[in-house]
Amino acid sequence: MSLININGVDFLYENENSDRPALQNINLQIEAGDFAVIIGSNGSGKSTLAKLLNVLLTPTKGEIYIDGLNSSKSENTWKIRQKVGMVFQNPDNQLVASMVEDDVAFGPENLGIPSPEIRKRVDKALEMVGMAGFQKFAPHKLSGGQKQRVAIAGVIAMEPDVIVLDEPTAMLDPQGRKEVMETIEYLNKEKEITIVHITHFMEEAVTADKVIVMNEGNILHKGTPKSIFRLVNKLKEINLDIPVAAEVAEYLRSKNVNIPDILTIDELVNSLC
Repeated sequence: MSLININGVDFLYENENSDRPALQNINLQIEAGDFAVIIGSNGSGKSTLAKLLNVLLTPTKGEIYIDGLNSSKSENTWKIRQKVGMVFQNPDNQLVASMVEDDVAFGPENLGIPSPEIRKRVDKALEMVGMAGFQKFAPHKLSGGQKQRVAIAGVIAMEPDVIVLDEPTAMLDPQGRKEVMETIEYLNKEKEITIVHITHFMEEAVTADKVIVMNEGNILHKGTPKSIFRLVNKLKEINLDIPVAAEVAEYLRSKNVNIPDILTIDELVNSLC
């Protein structure tokens, strides 16, 4: 069985004046060690799906299994939340302490981890996100990218199997986005942590193992980045941007220039040369 199994899931917000579910018939499997990116425009349902993975919400219909645990059974809620860590869009909403090390320790303390082990986890987590040496810093004195990396460290310190990131770079400048993406890719490739990354920045999807395209509560497409970004016109129809290199390559193909599937500017330059 896959680490994450989503079977026939609908979700309807009860307080909204609409009969249309926020999610409709979602079927998705994510394997241990995957780097999965979910893309879609605003209102596509991707943030709702993120909250279902951490049992902040439970399905209206269908079932979600995390490492074999049914998320709809209340006795599994705490177990699943120990397996699935969440990082949200605004790091200021996740930072709760006046010192970086206290913030990173917050999650493990709530798990009842002994103090000596917490110390090890805090230092290890900060090192993994490139924030070693910042233990005594005040979070409000950090840049946006640094704050988000501290928020990720707080999740890592809980030692989850999966980290779900809900648009973690949306409020950051280009340098902050670069820092966070390098951290996410390192955690996946080097530490083998399963990543579910939700974003509206298409270039953040090019290094993923699989890309899931959502629109109006449905999964429209899923596949490798190269297969997804060949669908230039279909993605534009639902108001998604295309990585520049992929769009240029598709245009050149339409002019009978033989260009292989590429995703980055470097790949495009090499191919043309």
